Amino acid sequence: MSDLIHLDDKNFTKLIANGLILVDFFADWCGPCRMMTPVINTLADEMKGKVSFAKLDIDASQKTTQQFQVTSIPTLILFKNGQEVERVVGLRDPDSLKKMIEAHL
Repeated sequence: MSDLIHLDDKNFTKLIANGLILVDFFADWCGPCRMMTPVINTLADEMKGKVSFAKLDIDASQKTTQQFQVTSIPTLILFKNGQEVERVVGLRDPDSLKKMIEAHL
């Protein structure tokens, strides 16, 4: 099973500060978000050591959600050394996400 990082308002800035990390902004009640979970888990296993994968519950972490102006979920934001480098909204297949990530390795 993949090692997903669980982010919240308190640890977000510290944990995205270094390296490449894909953050899945989600909510438990969101059907498309639940459909993204196996995609994220598969990529996390496949790309271990190259990129980190994290989840942030928008209901529990509203400050961070507002800071990054996340208004639709699932929203996936790729951060490199603390800076947003790419963002996608909605369901995505593993290949398109992998290509997006590899462009920033």
